[in-house]
Amino acid sequence: MISIRRGNERGQTRIDWLDSRHSFSFGDYYDPAHMGFRSLRVINEDWVAPGSGFGMHPHRDMEIITYVLDGSLEHRDSLGTGSVIQPGEVQRMTAGTGIRHSEFNPSEKTPVHLLQIWLLPEKNGLTPAYEQKNFSENGHALQLLASYDGRDGAVKIHQDVDLFAGRLKEGEKIRQPLQPGRHGWVQVTRGEISLNGQRLLAGDGAALSDEPSVEVTAPNPAEFLLFDLA
Repeated sequence: MISIRRGNERGQTRIDWLDSRHSFSFGDYYDPAHMGFRSLRVINEDWVAPGSGFGMHPHRDMEIITYVLDGSLEHRDSLGTGSVIQPGEVQRMTAGTGIRHSEFNPSEKTPVHLLQIWLLPEKNGLTPAYEQKNFSENGHALQLLASYDGRDGAVKIHQDVDLFAGRLKEGEKIRQPLQPGRHGWVQVTRGEISLNGQRLLAGDGAALSDEPSVEVTAPNPAEFLLFDLA
């Protein structure tokens, strides 16, 4: 079974420096039909104006992944971490018992385009932590970014989830098995794909349950995220 969440049907927060699209209920956007999927709680696609950003604010008991598509994002947190996240890099924060952080677009000219992803942790009260890694393209169509065990150089998340980045060339196809009892979520970040025969465009997402595999074909170059969820 595949359930599609069209990008143009997502919730939206729009202010002078931020355009944010919400796949699931978030902030002032509430939709009881879209409260998350399995342990996946938030997928926000954000465009942040030059010289603007989110001031210091708190989180707790959440695994937070930041994935920059274009531009750069400056990060500071209450652990003393300061960094700039670039395209090809993944940031993971374990909010745990409590963490405060800020996110800022340091460019004076270029917007930053990113996905912010929240996953429910395996348990509450974890020790706050930060991790950031570069995932330069390695020539593979499907690259592991985050996992529970941190294998193959992935960042470690405290939940039974594998997160992959898919990058397909024109006409390329991948097939990723879904084990019995597992579920998938695909979020298209660039271009157009065919997902198990369903056409998805950039901004579209899709939940998969009781499917033996995730099969993606790209008529033109395309990129997406694939979550393999318990």
